[in-house]
Amino acid sequence: MEKDEQRIIAQAILNEVEGNEFYRMAANATRSEETKETFLRLAAEELSHVKYLTELRKKLGEGLDPTIGEIMDLGPVPSPEIYKWGKITVEDSSLALSALSIGIKLEKDSIDFYREAKEKSESKAGREIFEKLVAWETVHLNILELQHKAVQTFWWADQGFAPY
Repeated sequence: MEKDEQRIIAQAILNEVEGNEFYRMAANATRSEETKETFLRLAAEELSHVKYLTELRKKLGEGLDPTIGEIMDLGPVPSPEIYKWGKITVEDSSLALSALSIGIKLEKDSIDFYREAKEKSESKAGREIFEKLVAWETVHLNILELQHKAVQTFWWADQGFAPY
């Protein structure tokens, strides 16, 4: 495996670990059980990405040319409907907006990173995994953006900015 590909995969793993830690912190900071569960689900998905990337790095490091099916579950990318946010309280709205904004930034950065990694990857499995991760992170981005818009509208109304 080329040094560049090793570096790309190592950085991808670090990005996913950081995402996991962030979503766990966000889960611990919220009072809504549904919202907490959603952040924890996002955290768990980031860890599954770490697992796939670690397996890819291991197999490529052994000089193998694995198929994507040998590394990760090829099932569908999770549907946005599985993420339930619950009721955000006035007290939680500022924290929620901050957490969602940071999450959106993390997901956008991940999408950009994986698109670039796909272009640089020398292995077919690497390109396929990076493509799958782009799709997965795009689902995360979409659900975070929708929830951010909902909480932002709620926050604006609470602050007396209605009608917006």
